[in-house]
Amino acid sequence: MTLTPLITGGLETALNRVLYRDRSLKAARQRLAGKVLMLHLQELDFPLVLVFSESQLDVLSDWQDNSDCTVSLRVSTLPKLRDRQQLTSLIRSGELEVNGDLQVVQQFSALMDLAELDPAEYLAPWIGDIAAQGVSQAAQQALKFVQQQFIRRQDYLGQVLTEEWRVAPGALELAWFCEEVEATERSLNAFETRLAQLEAK
Repeated sequence: MTLTPLITGGLETALNRVLYRDRSLKAARQRLAGKVLMLHLQELDFPLVLVFSESQLDVLSDWQDNSDCTVSLRVSTLPKLRDRQQLTSLIRSGELEVNGDLQVVQQFSALMDLAELDPAEYLAPWIGDIAAQGVSQAAQQALKFVQQQFIRRQDYLGQVLTEEWRVAPGALELAWFCEEVEATERSLNAFETRLAQLEAK
C-alpha cells in the first residue's frame, strides 16, 4: 500500500514530538524502553508496530520478530487509550483485545495520559503564538459544536422514530409491553399447573 509509509512516518513524527520532547516523561518512557507494542487497527490492512527505545519511538508496518504485546482495536477506540481507568472496561466490552504483556499497553496508556497534547504548542513555530492559540481555540469550539450537533441529531432521530413515524416503541410502551408479557407468562404457568393437576386426577 502506497499510503503505508506516509501513515507510519507521520505517526512516528507526531508521537516522537509528543512523547520524547518533554523531559518530565523520562521515567514513564524508560519503563517502555526495549518493548514492542503491535497495534492491529480493524480499518487498516497492516499493523502499526511501536518499537520503544530510550531516545525515540519507531513506528513500523512490518515486524518479523515477536512483540511484547499485541492489541486489536478500532481507530475510534484509540483516543480512549489515553485514559488508564478505561482499559479494563474496554477489554471487558470487547473494544480492546490484548495478547501478551498487559503491562506494556498499560504503560503506553500512562505515557499518553501524562503527555501534554496542546495543538497550539506544535503550531506556534510556524504561525506564531497568538495565531496558534486562536486556531487551537477555534478548533476546540468547532469540535464542541460538532459534538453538540451530533447529540442533538441523535435525540431528534430518536423522537422521530418513536413519536412521529412510530417505527420504534417509546419507553412507556416498551415497559407496558414487558409487563403484559410477564402477566401472560404468569397466567400460562398457572394454566399449566391446573392442567397438570387435572391430568393427575
